[in-house]
Amino acid sequence: MARRPRSEMISETRAKLIAAGRHAFATRGYADAAAEDLTAEAGLTRGALYHHFGGKPGLLEAVIAQIDMEISERLRAVVEKAGTPWDGFVEECIAWIELALDPEIRRIVLLDGPAVLGDPARWPSHGACLAGTMTSIETLIGQGTLKDVDPEATAHLVNGAALNVSLWIASAEDPQAASEQAIPAFRELLLGLRKDDVT
Repeated sequence: MARRPRSEMISETRAKLIAAGRHAFATRGYADAAAEDLTAEAGLTRGALYHHFGGKPGLLEAVIAQIDMEISERLRAVVEKAGTPWDGFVEECIAWIELALDPEIRRIVLLDGPAVLGDPARWPSHGACLAGTMTSIETLIGQGTLKDVDPEATAHLVNGAALNVSLWIASAEDPQAASEQAIPAFRELLLGLRKDDVT
């Protein structure tokens, strides 16, 4: 039998650990997911976890990166369905906030992630999100939809508001009620960026 390439074996091991970590973090939470248990679930040793991710925090970071890629795909689909660039911008922001109601995202990304990895605004994925928001704002200014605001500052404001309200929803006693309060307020905030004469 031919020996499998090392790169393929590494990818498979990482994928097994990420899948086991994602399941454990979603069902038990980061704090209650013992490294020994999740490596046993993956059929691997604890040494594999430390070799590939440096420990449980590194695995959490890899799980969040995987979830972030899936979120990006979901949000792209929202934008593609929108009738106008403005609608796409608004609905993408709202869809991101609504993700705080998804049990897996709520626990792993919005509750455990900040507790273990620190401020989400400093995560690598946030930079890409911020760049995308700034591009959307620049496009909408160029089309005459938005007021002549500074795109970079406005992107920070919009993303900061969306992130903070998502964290609030995730930690609320009643996340659904918090979401229902937050989304209309967020829509009004975005409307404040539009030119008055745009219909």
